[in-house]
Amino acid sequence: MKNYIVATIKPWNIQQYKKVVKNLPGKWYLIDQPKKLNLAYIRKINPEFIFFPHWSWKVSDEIINDYECVCFHMTDLPYGKGGSPLQNLIKRNHTKTVVTALKMEKKFDSGPIYFKKKLSLKGSAHVIYTNFALIAFDLIKKIISEKPKLKKQLGRTVVFKRRIPEESIVPKKISLKNIYDHIRMLDAPTYPKAFIEWGSKIIEFDKAEKLKGRVEARVIIYDKTKKRNY
Repeated sequence: MKNYIVATIKPWNIQQYKKVVKNLPGKWYLIDQPKKLNLAYIRKINPEFIFFPHWSWKVSDEIINDYECVCFHMTDLPYGKGGSPLQNLIKRNHTKTVVTALKMEKKFDSGPIYFKKKLSLKGSAHVIYTNFALIAFDLIKKIISEKPKLKKQLGRTVVFKRRIPEESIVPKKISLKNIYDHIRMLDAPTYPKAFIEWGSKIIEFDKAEKLKGRVEARVIIYDKTKKRNY
């Protein structure tokens, strides 16, 4: 029996893992903490593949070199290498993208491609990430069953910069459309929500709706001294 590992930290991926892998061949292991992703533990499992639907830490060169590691990126690589792909795509007014399954190499987002599949960028970040998880696990099934030939990345390289929490503040000069996009692209668990500062208070926004002539959203207000929920 072949062994497989899924390493991810996001709840939508973990939820999809629990739904899907019980119907897949082989024995599956979930790694949801960085301390578990160590060479000694990986060697005990000796996986055929290690899949990374979403991982926020550098994977050691030893693991990448010794095992077939597959990550999933929310852009049409080599366009959109780098961090915060969803937010960077929406800021650039993209309405759709692809999920790229690629072999991990030492250089981030530069490995050859297994598959690409279309992904809509409509709705909140949570909706988009949930759809991303559905596609990622569909591609996982295809990879273990088809063992496709890898293809080189082709096209113009564009590198995205990883966003920082302070960039979640809503700019003062911004259109209604861009306010809507700014709120929705940050509206997912574990992400810093769109916010403004008002005196000693922080005002956060989520659940945005774009209506005729206006944007409606839920508002959460609290003191600056309170730690934000990300």
